Amino acid sequence: MINITFPDGAVRQYEPGITALDIAKSISEGLARKVLAAKVNGQVTDATRPITGDATLQLLTWTDADGKATMWHSSAHLMAEALEALYPGVKFGIGPAIENGFYYDVDLGGQAISDEDLKKLEAKMAELAKQQNTYQRKEVSKADALQYFTEKGDQYKLELINDLQDGTITFYTQGGFTDLCRGPHIPNTGFIKAIKLTNIAGAYWRGNEKNKMLTRIYGITFPNQKELDEYLTLVEEAKKRDHRKLGRELELFTFSERVGLGLPLWLPKGAMLRERLQQFLQKAQVESGYQPVVTPHIGNKNLYITSGHYEKYGKDSFQPIHTPEEGEEFMLKPMNCPHHCEIYKASPKSYKDLPVRFAEFGTVYRYEQHGELHGLTRVRGFTQDDAHLFCRPDQVKEEFIKVIDLVLYVFRSLSFTEYTAQISLRDQEDRSKYIGSDENWNLAEQAIIESAQEKGLNTVVEYGEAAFYGPKLDFMVKDALGRKWQLGTIQVDYNLPERFDLEYIGADNQKHRPVMIHRAPFGSLERFIAVLIEHCAGKFPLWLTPTQVKVLPISDKSLIYAEKIAELLKNAEIRAEIDDRNEKIGKKIREAELAKVPYMLVLGEKEAADEKVAVRRQAKGDLGTMTLDQFIGLVNDEVVNRKPFE
Repeated sequence: MINITFPDGAVRQYEPGITALDIAKSISEGLARKVLAAKVNGQVTDATRPITGDATLQLLTWTDADGKATMWHSSAHLMAEALEALYPGVKFGIGPAIENGFYYDVDLGGQAISDEDLKKLEAKMAELAKQQNTYQRKEVSKADALQYFTEKGDQYKLELINDLQDGTITFYTQGGFTDLCRGPHIPNTGFIKAIKLTNIAGAYWRGNEKNKMLTRIYGITFPNQKELDEYLTLVEEAKKRDHRKLGRELELFTFSERVGLGLPLWLPKGAMLRERLQQFLQKAQVESGYQPVVTPHIGNKNLYITSGHYEKYGKDSFQPIHTPEEGEEFMLKPMNCPHHCEIYKASPKSYKDLPVRFAEFGTVYRYEQHGELHGLTRVRGFTQDDAHLFCRPDQVKEEFIKVIDLVLYVFRSLSFTEYTAQISLRDQEDRSKYIGSDENWNLAEQAIIESAQEKGLNTVVEYGEAAFYGPKLDFMVKDALGRKWQLGTIQVDYNLPERFDLEYIGADNQKHRPVMIHRAPFGSLERFIAVLIEHCAGKFPLWLTPTQVKVLPISDKSLIYAEKIAELLKNAEIRAEIDDRNEKIGKKIREAELAKVPYMLVLGEKEAADEKVAVRRQAKGDLGTMTLDQFIGLVNDEVVNRKPFE
């Protein structure tokens, strides 16, 4: 008998060779009908694979992220089967699960596919799904795999197989379709009840612009129609909240091909928004003992060789700058940390000087592929709210916890109330991609784990997600639509201080090595603002919004009073604009609403005579008449308490 340990710690005994699906059936037939895959000894696998020894077991259903990913990957195979039926001769690249759904990159051999054709493809997938064909796994030799796809004439699969080692290759077959795949997959196609193919795009084979452009078909599936309908409703809401659309409408930012793709241009209102976010964090940083620094937009190549970044990222991140001097090699700055190490090194430090906290809103540049650029969330030039703390080893946990507090303060102030802290550690099997000693890594990882526990954070551990120089704590924030975004990161680094030979004189009068903490609560201003726009649908909190009040005179007769009110508001440090156009008041109100201005003051002859203001709240309507002092008090209370825009 073998011992199977469940997530709650319970242990049950079974015959060797039993499957996770059989175990689920032994517990409940209802449970078995929900099982999509299993996690055996921490590895996601087919629920139908035999378990031959003692193991830990988690049964994965639709409520588990790994369960969803397994179903979506299986759905990609189902779509491939449908494509092969409708487009004979189609060739296949890769078809992974993604955050929401799946895609498959295919070569249709010159055949065209349109949005209208997607409906036919959906129907074929639904027809095949109803057949409840099992996903059958088969281990094959490299020679047999090559022979199969040579006969089939699929050069993309042949290229993938050539990169694999013999003894590691598996095929999966469902119905009449066989694919090269390591799995896992759901038990059968019948679990796929609701299907929506969402988009067609182009994608270079293996992401290389020199390779052929393939057709990428995106889709998503659900175990029932109700969940698909709810998802599609969210998609429509997301389109309304798209930061690219709202960025244009609210006149926040733009892009220009003449300037360059992926290089945002901030318009006056967007620049005001950026500045206020910057001022907000700068104030909090000064109160927390940070010192501002400024570094250049470029650096000598040797700086990044010393840090190890150049060897790690090379051409992917570093863009050389032409200089007239022979032998000089400068690069656009892709990160700020090497520059801050040099600032630390500029003067001697004692143990009494530590911790030292350097903060900079530093603009960095990284070359992203054309197809990966997306509004403000994926750009080539962005500004990080970067800071680097240099501390003694005995100060690491205390400093790390203080940074956590700062990140959570930022989230609270901007109404991000749901988040998970992801503890990103080394890959346990491949340590070659990291620099530094195991001892330092163990210390850094332990500091993060203990700090997160001490703060009572809701955490998940992800192996292989650490930076090459150290582990990190990444904050995964859920927005108003339930989507997750990575905002804010904190990293512990024992390695860059060694590479830059950073020192401080200890109490024993000997030289010691400081520990470095990297942190960025926003991550980058561009990405953070994009997420914020979509989270609040462009309705920024009053303290942050570029225009807080629109003063709307009903006619020219009340224009003088309106100008007086606008001036008094500005004197009270309230950001007010007057709409003095010769338009009907209804149109002025409507346009102020569309511009998402929080407050409107409607001023007519009666308000002028009574020396009062008629107040409207965006999306809420009339709040009544009050004195200007009362209105200023209302605004100031909302600003001081950083109330969210409801």
